[in-house]
Amino acid sequence: MIVMGRGHHTQSAPAFPPGILRLATSHDVSDHHGQGQDMGHYMGGDAIMERVLIIDDHPLVRDGLRSVIAISFDNIEIFEAAGLEEAVATLEKQDNFDLILLDLNIPDVRRLDGLKLLRDRFPILPVVMVSGAFDRAIVQEALAAGAAGFIPKSLKRSAIVEALHRVVSGEIYLPETMGEGAAPSAEEDDIARRIDSLTPQQKTVLGHLVNGRLNKQIAHDLNVSMTTIKAHVSAILQKLGVLSRTQAVIKANRVHFGTD
Repeated sequence: MIVMGRGHHTQSAPAFPPGILRLATSHDVSDHHGQGQDMGHYMGGDAIMERVLIIDDHPLVRDGLRSVIAISFDNIEIFEAAGLEEAVATLEKQDNFDLILLDLNIPDVRRLDGLKLLRDRFPILPVVMVSGAFDRAIVQEALAAGAAGFIPKSLKRSAIVEALHRVVSGEIYLPETMGEGAAPSAEEDDIARRIDSLTPQQKTVLGHLVNGRLNKQIAHDLNVSMTTIKAHVSAILQKLGVLSRTQAVIKANRVHFGTD
């Protein structure tokens, strides 16, 4: 079951000002209840979480999340990791985790690779993505990769608590704004049109470029000559209106081209 949260997703009253999650208070929860959301169901005993892992490279963010979780769940053990390698080591040493909170941008992870690795290595553990940026496309990609929810850091503390209770209760949490369908920018529309103009072979080569492959590696992978790959790359640069491979990759990443 996918549930749209009704927490206040605004930039005027962020939950991480600036970069720090403020401690949740009873006032926060009562404010949220005043908006018509029955927090009693989520603050009661229905959702039980005994052990959680927070993965974020910013200590202040980890401290903020720790504070919110500690005040919202009784007798909970909270573990922290600054990167994916440390997180995997923790998960292998400990067991019986109920939830993983994974920051979208940590130094040793490219985009959703961390989520995919955790889902592969620990498939029964729910992983919720946490991010300072709210991008509809990345939310959809995260869900497709197996995320149990997506929590923007700009949510109110009470909304974050609600989201955690929903996930632990077996639901998938999405912010309310997912239903608003934010339109892509004019630049992204232009990039998408340019990529659509590529031939199937050129799109394949662009996908290899996005993955950091060199011309000789691409030629080997596709079993074609270096001359053919160079011709494809030149055509890609021209159609995308860029001068270098790096610029082509940046444009492709703007529209999440080449991601699983």
